[in-house]
Formats: sequence, structure tokens, C-alpha cells
Amino acid sequence: MFLSDTDIHAAMKKGEIVLDPFNPKQLQPASYDIRLGNTFIVNDAHSTKAIDPVKGIFPKTQTVEIKDGEEFVLHPGVSILGYSKEKFGSDQYLIEVNGKSSLARIGLIVHNSASIVNPGHYLNIALELCNLNNVPIVLRPGMEIAQLTFSTLSSHTKKSYRETGRYHQNNFASYVPPKTGPLARKRPKSRKS
Repeated sequence: MFLSDTDIHAAMKKGEIVLDPFNPKQLQPASYDIRLGNTFIVNDAHSTKAIDPVKGIFPKTQTVEIKDGEEFVLHPGVSILGYSKEKFGSDQYLIEVNGKSSLARIGLIVHNSASIVNPGHYLNIALELCNLNNVPIVLRPGMEIAQLTFSTLSSHTKKSYRETGRYHQNNFASYVPPKTGPLARKRPKSRKS
């Protein structure tokens, strides 16, 4: 069962859901709108021959920071990672990230497959942004980019992301979007200039 706006707000007040920062204007009848953040991870296409996930071969990437008021132009057929401004999570509810119909109609996809946030995972969500249109789409930090829905579980989970330590370094208190890809699984060694 999905939570209504009344239930989302009540659960947040009780500390069962974290939405930081919270803006009541972003609360919809059965969802909460999240905004696009300032960090984008883009592939260095010119230095990537191919991606082979089985062999652990991923593209070289770079982090692009866009200031509030500036824009990021997403070209047709390009897929990047962007991050939400809001940090969110819950120990009790399953959270799903969904696209907004107004953006879907212009060809913007906000997630390719990773739409579920498990209990215990607190984060600025990585959005898998892809332009399916044949013209560029302008992205602006602070724009409403996706919506969250919250659903109850049939029972308490035996384990959660918080308890298992999975992605523990990325939990709410210490989460920082990755500086390199893919998702900064391995931190690059610092280079001396």
C-alpha cells in the first residue's frame, strides 16, 4: 500500500521518513517531488573503447559541478548520472523513484532500472538521466526532476542496508556523491601536478 500525502507527512514528523530539506510545496497527493542537484557524472566517450561489466571494464568519467542558476545541456542519446538535492531514506518503508510525466513527454528518462531504495538506505539518489529526444534538453539544478513514492512492507525486514553495512559509507550522515565513476567504487589515487 502506498502512503498518501497525509501519511508521508506524519511519518516524516515521527522520524520514520527522512526528507532533507523538506518543502511542503513538493508534497503531492501520494508522492514527494525531488529536485535535481548540482553534481553530474559524465563519460569520457573519447577515451572509452567499450564497456564490459562482466570483466569490470567501465568508462572513464568526470564529475561536473553546475552552480544554481546555471544549466547542463543533455544531448540526444546521452546518458549521465545526476544527483538529487534532497537526502532521503527510511528504515520502515520501501521508497521508489519515479519519473515525472511532464519530463517523460519530452523524452527525459530519470532512471533506467534502479528505482528502488531499500529500507535503511539514506542518500542523495543517483539519477540515471538519459535524453531519448532528438533535440537537447536543458537541465537546471533545483528543477523538480523525479518523485518518490513510499510503500509499506508486509513485515519488518530481517536486514537493512544500515544494519548490513552495505553502502554504509554512503548512508545519510556521511553521504557524498562520488567524484569518479562508476559510482566511485574505487577511489582514484591522487595525482601530483
